[in-house]
Amino acid sequence: MAMTNNWLMTVSAVAILAGGMSGASMASEAAAKPAGDPKAGEAKANTICMACHGPQGNAVVPTWPKLAGQHPDYIVKQLMDFKAGNRENAQMTPMAAPLTDQEVLDLAAYYASQTQAGGAADPALAKAGEHLFRAGNEASGVPACSGCHGPAGMGTNLAKFPRISGQHADYTKQTLTYFRDGARANDPNGMMRGVAARMTDKEIAAVSQYIQGLSK
Repeated sequence: MAMTNNWLMTVSAVAILAGGMSGASMASEAAAKPAGDPKAGEAKANTICMACHGPQGNAVVPTWPKLAGQHPDYIVKQLMDFKAGNRENAQMTPMAAPLTDQEVLDLAAYYASQTQAGGAADPALAKAGEHLFRAGNEASGVPACSGCHGPAGMGTNLAKFPRISGQHADYTKQTLTYFRDGARANDPNGMMRGVAARMTDKEIAAVSQYIQGLSK
């Protein structure tokens, strides 16, 4: 029980620190960052991204993520991780490799400005998924998803906690499984690997369905 409580306290502390930045520090960080051009990002997205991520970032194939409405800093991190080899994917790695830093910013700005097409949860799994999302599993040490991703799953930009609300269940399930198995390891301080390692297949399936049905 002590280990469980320590884990929950650590995750909660990170979430609180991420969300507790002062207005001045937020403004300072935003001012220091180079800006992306959504129009340039749209042109690039329509050239190389739309086939997998769909029109305006709403992927049709459920194993590919929706990027519409995603936080720009999170998109930048993922693209730069693909470029650096910190995250690997047979399709994405070669697509990200030739992108310039400015093109990465442009794509992030474009997708962040788009409206996500929502989804619907499987009611047979959503109830168990909601409990896990909002309360976690104290017995196994799984913290509530809402602690970092927010009560509506909208995440936070500066902390690079992604929006997961409305995301395809198949993609979320795949991602959690990759974190659990160590196939994906670009999460800061191993936070997601630590969470997923404590989750069963049934819990992953249930919370993925609940997340798919979330909306603003």
